[in-house]
Amino acid sequence: MAILELENISKRYGTLTALEPMNLSFDAEKTYVLLGTSGCGKSTILKLAIRLLLPDSGCVHFDGEQLGDHNKLRVRQRVGYVIQDGGLFPHITAADNASLVARHLGWSHKQVEQRLSLLAELVQIPREDLDRFPAQLSGGQQQRVGLMRALMLDPDVLLLDEPLGSLDPMIRSDLQADLRRIFRTLKKTVVLVTHDLHEAAFLGDEVLLLRAGRILQQGTIADLVETPADPFVSQFVNAQRTTLAGADA
Repeated sequence: MAILELENISKRYGTLTALEPMNLSFDAEKTYVLLGTSGCGKSTILKLAIRLLLPDSGCVHFDGEQLGDHNKLRVRQRVGYVIQDGGLFPHITAADNASLVARHLGWSHKQVEQRLSLLAELVQIPREDLDRFPAQLSGGQQQRVGLMRALMLDPDVLLLDEPLGSLDPMIRSDLQADLRRIFRTLKKTVVLVTHDLHEAAFLGDEVLLLRAGRILQQGTIADLVETPADPFVSQFVNAQRTTLAGADA
């Protein structure tokens, strides 16, 4: 059953069409990957999904309820959002970054500490590192803290906008493995944006390949490779085909 639905959604920036009208449905406990080159509309979909952007047409439904100004804050508390580079506030510690919303909502110190300890173990970051400031952490550690912040309220849906894009290959590989373990452990609805075919194959149950604001094909990586629905699908796959080796290891 779908927990997040975008119905006839579209977006323009002046004369530039970011998204053609489209329908999207994301089922519970599945990982979806929005795949494509820069500027194809991947990140716009995530922002529309939590009303960081307003659509020019269509609407968003979350758990059967239409999203609007009246309920956007409540819905956002059920959605974790991870951006590239973590998006941490530099003037507060990692622990304070991760627990910011929980403390704002009035969680007790004991509740916050228990949740931080559980999430630190889940994302595999030493508990003592949470007492450091973001500048004292590596890029990989910052992203783990960003993931902790997104998971702090135990959301139903997790949105990740190229969370590993700025990391070096070895750290990125480690985090990919950790993300897949976390997704399978928590069994949440996940929508992840990337331009990397290997990452999509490794993490996604279902892949949506976009180009110029349109979905060219939706299915498994095998569908894209074996039965491309558009010449661009073949071009995209062939350009990154060597990265698929070991994707299912």
